[in-house]
Amino acid sequence: MRAPTSWLTIAGLFWLEQGENTFGSSRSNSIVLPEGSARLFAGKFILTGEEVTVVANEGVPIWVGSKLVTQTTLKEESDYDSEGPDIVRIDNLHMWVIRRGTRFTIRLRDLDNPPYRHYKGLDFFPPAKKYKIEADFVPYPIARKTTLETVVGIETEKIATGYVLFTIDKQTYRLESYQSPFNEENPLFFIFKDETNGRETYEASRFMECQFLAKGRVDLNFNRAYNPPCAYTPHAVCPLPPPQNHLGILIQGGEKKYPGTTR
Repeated sequence: MRAPTSWLTIAGLFWLEQGENTFGSSRSNSIVLPEGSARLFAGKFILTGEEVTVVANEGVPIWVGSKLVTQTTLKEESDYDSEGPDIVRIDNLHMWVIRRGTRFTIRLRDLDNPPYRHYKGLDFFPPAKKYKIEADFVPYPIARKTTLETVVGIETEKIATGYVLFTIDKQTYRLESYQSPFNEENPLFFIFKDETNGRETYEASRFMECQFLAKGRVDLNFNRAYNPPCAYTPHAVCPLPPPQNHLGILIQGGEKKYPGTTR
């Protein structure tokens, strides 16, 4: 949370229109950068079909990676590309292209973002043995693409791999699993909601990643449940849990609501 890659440094999400999208600290730009952080008119992103090009205005130093550029086409962010996107840098500002569904957006990171400078610390439930479960994994015959809603009202695709069956307090529950975009060593990714959401935990959802054990079993450890990015910034595009991943039980394990939550 204190690293420069923290979600608390995310200061903007700007949806691109086809053609020119100007950026700078003047409010007349398509993309308005924080006051005093950049020139009034710093440059523009040009969206042509599915290609985004950044163009620097005359005299404005803009870096992409280690190169000072006047114009270049940008590689977008992908969940499954370990090399990462091209980062456009202007002093403490970092910008890059992400695609959500059929739309393109610019994500802005500000290393001087007030929520980052005033980090409030995280809070967790005490670890509990009842939430460390060996669950049964039932794979789908063929992993399939599934469409999920997001907190900003657009749809996103995930790869559904199967589901786990587990028991808490003598009741059996089921959670659909997705291919993890974060960690190959924890290949099962869960987006879920329970009866703590909106009270003790972040209202939209929590995330969890799990490892396989022997014989089709899964280390389903709710003590490791954590908040999605949208718990820390209003500029994240987080998937919401599908109805089948709404658990009618209190899961008092893992991360609690962040005190600085903006939604």
